[in-house]
Amino acid sequence: MDNRYSRNRIYLTPEEQEAIKNYPIILGGCGIGSVIAECALRLGFENITIIDGDQVELSNLNRQNYTEDDIDTDKVSAIKKRLLSINNKANITVHNCFLTKDNVETLVEGHKIAINALDFTSDIPLHFDKICQQKGIPVLHPYNLGWGGLVTIITPEGLLLDSIEKPNEKFNELKMVEYATSYLKFWQTPHDWIDECIEKYLKEKEVLPPPQLPIASWTVAAMCTHLLYNIATNKNIKRFPEFYLSTIMNS
Repeated sequence: MDNRYSRNRIYLTPEEQEAIKNYPIILGGCGIGSVIAECALRLGFENITIIDGDQVELSNLNRQNYTEDDIDTDKVSAIKKRLLSINNKANITVHNCFLTKDNVETLVEGHKIAINALDFTSDIPLHFDKICQQKGIPVLHPYNLGWGGLVTIITPEGLLLDSIEKPNEKFNELKMVEYATSYLKFWQTPHDWIDECIEKYLKEKEVLPPPQLPIASWTVAAMCTHLLYNIATNKNIKRFPEFYLSTIMNS
């Protein structure tokens, strides 16, 4: 095993380490995706594509993988520089653009797993999933719940997120979280703190993006990296409408 990954021993076999090295993954979105990318790279995924057209803002620094020196620079340029400072032999491809219905199909081509870390300000995240599904690419959906992380996986043969869409309501991140909390209540494992946060968020007078914390960013990055490994090495995974939730809030 390469000395870089010598501390991965026992957890990963030499064959698994080699298998993930060139396993091509693509991240749509470079917010929470910036943290996932670093965690995946450190485990040994060295073939990573990242797409985002945003620039780094001060408000990103509480939870995303950037520094004050990165403010006003392109997110993809900043994260590429950071990733290459960790492993300068890694194949890090970035596209400084937003995903659209015109470019999704071309950009996802050739990848084996996708991470959908896009903002649900349009129907592009759902379109991204559909294109990936058509191409046989599983898609990880990470959600920052502040004190915990939520991940669900859209598989080529499975359901899409909009299958839980209610009549006259457009699907967004909040709908997924509400679905998850309802599911937990049904199975008698309620997480009241999530419902309380949703209630407070909906009562805010201004139209603001959801609150997010660094705790969930790093939690969900670890979850996604573990799931990337599971998929790449043909291990079992839960598929949407099932999901993964990690928090110590109910402990």
